[in-house]
Amino acid sequence: MKKNWNRRVVAAAMTAALAMGMTACGGTGSAGSATESAQSSGGAAAIKIGGSGPLTGPAAVYGNAVKSAAEQAVEEINAKGGLQFVLDMEDDAHDPEKAVTAYGVLKDWGMQVSLATVTSAPGAAVSPMYKDDHIFGITPSGSSLAIIYADPDNAANPYGNVYQMCFTDPNQGVASADYLAQHTELGTQIAIIYKNDDNYSSGIYNKFKSQAAANNLSIVYEGTFDNSNAADFTVQLKKAQDAGADLVFLPIYYDPASLILTQANQMGYAPTFFGVDGMDGILTLEGFDTSLAEGVYLLTPFSADATDDLTKKFTENYKARNNGEVPNQFAADAYDCVYAIAQACEAAGVTADMSASEICDKMTSQFSSMTFNGLTGQNVTWSASGEVSKSPKAVVIKNGTYVGVE
Repeated sequence: MKKNWNRRVVAAAMTAALAMGMTACGGTGSAGSATESAQSSGGAAAIKIGGSGPLTGPAAVYGNAVKSAAEQAVEEINAKGGLQFVLDMEDDAHDPEKAVTAYGVLKDWGMQVSLATVTSAPGAAVSPMYKDDHIFGITPSGSSLAIIYADPDNAANPYGNVYQMCFTDPNQGVASADYLAQHTELGTQIAIIYKNDDNYSSGIYNKFKSQAAANNLSIVYEGTFDNSNAADFTVQLKKAQDAGADLVFLPIYYDPASLILTQANQMGYAPTFFGVDGMDGILTLEGFDTSLAEGVYLLTPFSADATDDLTKKFTENYKARNNGEVPNQFAADAYDCVYAIAQACEAAGVTADMSASEICDKMTSQFSSMTFNGLTGQNVTWSASGEVSKSPKAVVIKNGTYVGVE
C-alpha cells in the first residue's frame, strides 16, 4: 500500500543501499533457504519471484496476506507442470530502508521478476533500483503514484518496468466520490478525516474533494491528523458531529480507523463510515471489537463472498491454509499478480535460464498489451506507465465479514 513519500526518502534509501552493499553479498535475509529450493518439487528449473512486505509490525496483516496468497498461487501453478516458480518474500516491516536491504538480498539471490513491495513508502524507495537494474516488478497493493513514476507530483516520467495490480490513490478518491454521488442513501452531509503526513491518505483526499465538488456533494467538515496525534480522534469526531455529518469518509489505514470507530461509539456518534482499500484488514486487527465495524462501507476490487467459481475456489483454499481466515483484497491482488506474471511468461516464452533483464523486456511488452481476468477484475489492462485499469466494488461489513453490495 502506501505511506508518506518524498525525494528525501528515496535519497536516504539509496544511501542505505550503498551502505549495505558490502554485506548484501552474504545474504542477510531468508533468501538463502529459498536459493536452495530454486527448483520446483518436480526438479524443473524455476523462475525466481522476489518481493518484500511487512511480515512483522503494525502493517503485518497486509504483508502476510500477500505472502500466503502468492505462495498459494505458486503452488497451484507449479502443480500443473510446465512453467515453474519459486517465491521468496522478505520482511521489510513497512520501512523504506529495510525494503532497500531486502532488495539487495533478493538481487543477490538471483531474483528474475518481482512482486515489488506490499506498501507504498518501501515501494517508492526501491522502484528506482528496479529501474536501474532492469528487473520487472508488479506490486499487489502499493497504490502511490511514486511507485510507478519518478516524478509522481506531475505523473510524468514513468519507470516503465514497475506495474501495479491495485488502484492508484487518485483513482480511489474519484471512485469514492462517484459512488457516494450515486448512493445518497448512505449520507449527504460528508465529513472527511485524513492523515495529512501520509501520501496515500492525502492523495486520496485531494482527488475525493475535487471530484466531490464536481458531483455537488456537500462536505461539511474536514479533519486531519498526523503521526504525532494519531491516537485521539474525539476532537475531529465532535466537530464532524456538530457539523451534522451523517457520513464520514476515511481515506486511511485500518489501525487509526479502528480507533475512530471505537471513539465514535463511545461518544454515541453513529454516522455511516466509508473507507477505501486501506481499511481492508480491520476485521483481523488484534484487540479490536469487530462489532464496531458493522455497517462500514469500503471500495475494494475483491469481495470474498462473490459466487463466481474462481473466487469460491480461491477463498476456500486460502481459508484452509490460514486457519479459516477470510482473504482480504491484498491477498486477492497478490494471487492475481502471480497468475498475471504466469500468463505473461507463458505468452512470451520466458524460461528460467533467461536473465532478469531479458525477462523484463518480455514482461513489459506483455503487460502493456495483454488483457487479464482474475479475482480482482475482468478484462484488466495496464498502461505503458504501469497503471492498472479495472473497476472497484463496494462492500459492507455485516456479521463480521465483507459482503458485496452490488
